[in-house]
Amino acid sequence: MQHDILALGGDGIGPEVLAAGLAVAERAAATVGIKLTIRQDLLHGACWDVHGTFCRDETLRAAMAADAVLVGAVGGPRWDHIRVPGGPEMQDGLMRLRKELDSYAGLRPARHWPFLAERTPFAPGRAEGSDIMVLREMCGGVMFAPPRGQETRNGQRYAFDTAAYDETELRRIAVAGFELARSRRGILVSADKANVMESYKLWRAVAQEVAEDYPDVAFSSLYADNCAYQLAMDPTRFDVVMGCNLLGDLLSDLAAIVAGGLGMLPSACLCGPPGEPVRGIYEPVHGTAPDIAGTGKANPVGMILSVAMMFEHSLGRPDLARRIEGATETALCKGIRTPDIGGRETTTAVTNAILAELAA
Repeated sequence: MQHDILALGGDGIGPEVLAAGLAVAERAAATVGIKLTIRQDLLHGACWDVHGTFCRDETLRAAMAADAVLVGAVGGPRWDHIRVPGGPEMQDGLMRLRKELDSYAGLRPARHWPFLAERTPFAPGRAEGSDIMVLREMCGGVMFAPPRGQETRNGQRYAFDTAAYDETELRRIAVAGFELARSRRGILVSADKANVMESYKLWRAVAQEVAEDYPDVAFSSLYADNCAYQLAMDPTRFDVVMGCNLLGDLLSDLAAIVAGGLGMLPSACLCGPPGEPVRGIYEPVHGTAPDIAGTGKANPVGMILSVAMMFEHSLGRPDLARRIEGATETALCKGIRTPDIGGRETTTAVTNAILAELAA
């Protein structure tokens, strides 16, 4: 069996963690006779510096032909103020990739690791057993909807964005949320601001309509501010949390506190609801961390666990996903950790330890 993977290192520590993820992916695939054909390319700042664009058309075509796309991390101060013709997706290579592939279902898991409990802000026992999946809508909402821009009104600078979704976008993310909850503990919370915004009134209405098709899922809607408060107070009560592009972004970072650090968090952006294998973009949740790029301090775990998600959701091998997760946990339990989670090891040392556990 063979799978085609497009690998995009991006910027900062992105290429370093991607190399770790690829090493683990190839080792795991080899154990069961799967051949991975990996094509590497540039994205965002690295692409701009060479080609004068954040994402080439050739890269998009390769992504659409691949079974999965792995991304290290993108962005940095060097490129933040560059503006090019086109919509918001043209200003960011990863956003263009998500938009063009229509990878709308963003899965961002955050679990409690007992050996990292002291790295969290929780009192002992308050977050124990937490296992949260934030489902973020990735291709619409205030991040993409027109009109948007900056202009001068009454002699003052004026900026505006539009929060907008149509019913089709809302229904498909709701279906993804219910399917995801059904495959886990059967609890889904939808976060919105239906008390003040029209787009969220429709979000809540459509979510409730879809809920009628899933009587086996315990469903509730919470205002986003209350949802954030409840997440911080008692993360153990949550299973799947569904939010729009903006709220999902915020809530997934908040959920990260149960894990002990952003470097531990993987993600998947799927082009369809979870279940049958579907193309997706896989990346760690953390940013490019330019201050530690090239120092060997980058935590590869978020990328490695993103590779595990790739095997589960795009390559149809949840067994390999569990093996990668198990090898990662075993290595970390032995104290082999990068500085961001209290260790002293390098990116390479942590990666090699996980590879050794895979072999064992």
